[in-house]
Formats: sequence, structure tokens, C-alpha cells
Amino acid sequence: MSFCYAALTASLLSALALATPSFAHEGHDHDALPPAIAHVSPRAEAQSAAFELVAIPNGGELEIWLDRFDTNAPVEGASINIETPAGAVEAAPKGPGLYSAPAPWAAKPGRIDLIFTVMAGTDMDVLSTSLTVPQPAADAKAMAGGAPPPVLGKIFPWIAAVALLIGGAAVPIMLRNRRRFWALTFGLGPIIVFGAASLFAHEGHDEAAAPAPAAGDRPGVTADGLIFVPKPSQRILAVRTQLSEAGSHSRSIELPGRVVPDPNASGIVTAATAGRLSPPPGGFPRLGQNVKKGEVLAYAAVPFLAIDQSTLHQTAGDLDQQISIIERRLARQQILIKTQSVAQATLDDTRLELEGLRQRRASVDKARREPEPLVTPVDGVIASANASAGQIADPNSVIFQIVDPRRLWVEAMAFEAKAFSGAGSARTAEGKTYALDYIGSGLADRSQTVPVDFALHSDAGDLRLGQFVTVSAATTETKTGIAVPRASVIRRSNGQSVVFEHVRAELFAAREVRVEALDADTMLVVAGLDPGKRVVTQAASLIDQVR
Repeated sequence: MSFCYAALTASLLSALALATPSFAHEGHDHDALPPAIAHVSPRAEAQSAAFELVAIPNGGELEIWLDRFDTNAPVEGASINIETPAGAVEAAPKGPGLYSAPAPWAAKPGRIDLIFTVMAGTDMDVLSTSLTVPQPAADAKAMAGGAPPPVLGKIFPWIAAVALLIGGAAVPIMLRNRRRFWALTFGLGPIIVFGAASLFAHEGHDEAAAPAPAAGDRPGVTADGLIFVPKPSQRILAVRTQLSEAGSHSRSIELPGRVVPDPNASGIVTAATAGRLSPPPGGFPRLGQNVKKGEVLAYAAVPFLAIDQSTLHQTAGDLDQQISIIERRLARQQILIKTQSVAQATLDDTRLELEGLRQRRASVDKARREPEPLVTPVDGVIASANASAGQIADPNSVIFQIVDPRRLWVEAMAFEAKAFSGAGSARTAEGKTYALDYIGSGLADRSQTVPVDFALHSDAGDLRLGQFVTVSAATTETKTGIAVPRASVIRRSNGQSVVFEHVRAELFAAREVRVEALDADTMLVVAGLDPGKRVVTQAASLIDQVR
């Protein structure tokens, strides 16, 4: 019985000893830490009213990224002199806005003060900054002190388990002999205490080392929500900025519109009567072909019905009979004129009457044989064609449409009467914009809208008749705000509009704003942005995708 008690006690104590490590780190997460932003390279930055500079040591050299402060455009052809701990050095160009200089002093940890003298064109600035080179990872670990050997940390729990096992088995036996019990207690006590201490030695600490951030500079999001985009990535994305300025701008409204031809530089070709089409000697004109006013585009032969043919035959017969009578009368009068039995005036009238009958007879034949020529009314380009050989053209059907591509209009529809200032712009679905000149507004509603006509200010390019566009028409009303390019405003999934402010050389902040359309290319920020800030005007959508 005592042996069973001993075995049971030993088993319980062993299970307790082995289970203790499971609770050693109660309340701590052993999952991998979230990856940090790959901003691991030491760097220094400086700014002035003209330039923005970022210096990064790389392989014994100092890479210098030089941009314009207001536009973030790379500065090429600059002269950069650097005051370093080793003396003054001159940076050499390596690419657009990228310069390099030898920097053997960058391998030594510590704070390094640098002075850059930059000259680019007529601009010159002196930029001072400091570069902090951190301690190498191995040295930092040695300075912090070494941790206990991992092998001992794994052996200590098993030592404690064996000690408790022996103690648990010996307790019932030693109870019968108190002298042996106290001897065993004092012998195994230090071992038990030492093993238990090893189990709780790292209470509250994570056994797994935190993952080191990946090497290299990559875009990411900082803990405070700023977006880190290193200068090399900014060059690849072609990030550009502009300084925000507040001012008064003419308010614009967006109207749906479509491209229509200028009525003074366009025309249509139709047949006067229903006729069968036939091509001219050169064939039907093709789409996009230039044509001149009066040029024959097609022929329309009038098909005669049976009743029409009978009428023509009867008319022709009557005319032939009258011509025969007049010809005989003219022959007699020519004989009598010699004897002066007929006056000369009578003979002349007979000749004129005969000539008129012959012309009428010829017109009857011409009506049956010659088709109607269809000619272009203006100079221009064939915009649409609906002609086929043998086709019967209706009088109201448009066979050809001719337009002048240099003179097109845009007809917009306004849902309320507005006083327009005379300027506007049209934007296609592809994002192309065209300048417009205001022509006039209609006084009669069309489907509960007011038609507004604009003329294209320049060549129409690839615009097509009937193409739908969005018209931004300037009104006489004025609004105060900050004008930014339409590409600067990003509409997020929650419906909120944001712009990105360039807060530091490699940091961007999203600013929630309220905007209104100013024209086809410009938005007006009326709230959420202060003047004098650098706003991203190019690649804002790419910066918004950084995670």
C-alpha cells in the first residue's frame, strides 16, 4: 500500500513540474511581432526654400538625393560640396537628381555633422544636418549582456522533475524514519529550489527573438499613420507636389454634353426624290475623306412607275407630232418668203416655236435617262456615309454627312438657368480635356433642361460626333479655396476625399478634405487643407496604395 501511495505522489509531482513551464509566460503573446517599416538605413535630411536633400550611406559612399522643395522634381546638373569629418569633398552625379561622394567615415557609429553647399543654376543654399550611424547589431547585443545559455534553460525543468519524482517516492518511506527524511530533505532541497528558480527565471519575457526588419528601404506606414516613401521609390513613382495657395476662383458646374457639328461648317447630302443610288466614276467616298464643295458624291436615278412611263410616252408622242407640223410649216414659209408672200417676222416666230418644242422633247428623254447628282454643300470630311450601289434613297434619309473637324461644338444640358462667364472645358471618359468657348443658352427648355452651346477652342483631335463628354462651365459666382489638380484628390471606399501632404522628405500624410469641381482638370479644396502646404499632384493614387 505504501508503494502505491509513493507512486501516485511521484506522478502528481512530476506532472506539476512538467506543466509549470506552460504557465511560466502566462499573459504574453508568442506570435511574431508585426513587421516594421523597412526604414533601417541611417539617413539625414535637410530642407530649404529651394531644395530638399536626403543623404543615405551605402557601401562606403554617401548617396545624395536632391529635389526641388516645392515640386519634388529632381535637380540635375547641381554642384554639391560636403563638409565631412574627413574634410571637404565634392559629390559626383550618378543619375537624375542623384549624387554620390566617398564616405569611409560613415562606418563608424555615432553622430556625424554634415554641411552641404548646393548650387543649381541661379540658386545656392547651405544645408546643415546630422547623420546618426547606429551600433552594429552584434555589438549592441554584447553591450546589453549575454542571456543564459539556452541548453541550461532546457535542462533545469527536467532536473526539477527528477528531483520531485525521487522526493515524492521517498516521502512515505522516510516518514517511518525521521532521521533519513530530514537528510533527504536537506539533500534534495537545493536541487528543487534551483530547478524551480530556473523555471520562473524568464517570467514575463518572450523566448523567441523579435524578427529583424528586412534589409533595404521600402514604402510602408508608420505607427502614427504617416506613409513612408523613400526617395528611390519616389523617383520610380514620379511623385510631384505643389504649394497650396488660397484664392478666389470662378465657380464651375458640371454638365452632361455631347459633341455636335458646327452648323456653319457642316452639311448633309440627301436626295430630292426617291431614287436608286449609283457611285460616281471614282466610287463612293470613304469615311474620313476630304471633299470639296460641289463635288459629286453619288447619283440618284429616279425609278419610273408604269403610269409614269405611259405619261412620258404620251408627252413625247405629242411633242413629236407638234414638231412635225411646225417643221412642215417652216418649210412652206421658207418657200413663200422668196416671193414675199410671208413676212420675215412670221418665219422667225415659227423657227423659235420649233426650237422650243425640240428642247421640251429633249428634256423628256433626259428625265428618263440621267440620274440626279448628289453634291456636297461644304468643304470638310466625310463623317458618316450610308450609300450602297442599287440602294433606294428616301428623300428624308441622310446619305452623307460632311463636317469640318476644326469647327465642332459641344451641346450641354443645364438643369437650371445659370449666367456663364464665357469659358469652359470638356472632359472625355478617358480623361482628356478640351478648352471650350461659351456661345449661348437656349430660351426654350428641352426635356426640362436648358441647352447650352460651346465651341471647341482648339482642334478637336480624336473627338467624334455624338460622343458624350462632361462639361465644366464657369459661372459668374466666385468661391474661395485652394485649387489642386483633379489627380490630387483621392476618393476612398468610405466616400471621403483625401489629398496627400508632403510633410517631410520621405513622409506623406493623408488629409481629409471637402472639394468642389472647378473645371475639367482642377478641384477646389474648400475645407481640410491650409495654405502653404505641399500637396501631391502626381502619383497620389499610388501613394494611397502603400500598406
